[in-house]
Amino acid sequence: MRSLLMLSLLVLGITAHAQETGYQVGDVVTDFNLKNIDNKNISLSSYPDAKGYIVIFGCNTCPVSRGYENRMVALQQQFGTKGYPVIMINPNDPEAQQGEAFEDMQQHYKKSSLNFPYLEDPGQVVTRRFGALRTPHVFVLQKNNKDVKVAYIGAIDNDPDNDNGSRINYVQNAVNALMAGKQPEPPFTKAVGCGVKSKRSS
Repeated sequence: MRSLLMLSLLVLGITAHAQETGYQVGDVVTDFNLKNIDNKNISLSSYPDAKGYIVIFGCNTCPVSRGYENRMVALQQQFGTKGYPVIMINPNDPEAQQGEAFEDMQQHYKKSSLNFPYLEDPGQVVTRRFGALRTPHVFVLQKNNKDVKVAYIGAIDNDPDNDNGSRINYVQNAVNALMAGKQPEPPFTKAVGCGVKSKRSS
């Protein structure tokens, strides 16, 4: 019983530490300037008319991230014209994970028919700033006067296996709440997917 309790405390400690990494809900986000697959740089300020953003950390090689791509495309179709564009950033170090180089990103983009920017993050600087741990890992941002703040962090929905049973669309609900002048509920869920690959984790 004692060993089980110690294990539970250890798991809780790891979870708490992971949630303290990077941005938290309510934090002001620093703009980034990253290269898109078309070799043009994209930043949050590239969307002057945006009301917010759906920033997704996703990649080429993770089956969970790939399995969510149709739902990412649907989010862009639903919210892109309403002021909440989808922006995907590849958080993986290409030296730590084969198949994540910029050229691989370009090929994957064409093959997957994505309808939103797909940005590389050299040195994982933006990834660490956000605290992205999984692929996919989502940060819904809201523009508030001159600031951009984090409104939701976590999973796209509770259905990583795509079986559609009792699906709760966390990101969709979060953006709808923001457009209605409310705060997302819940504001945080656990992201489920492959761990972000870095030289230290490979």
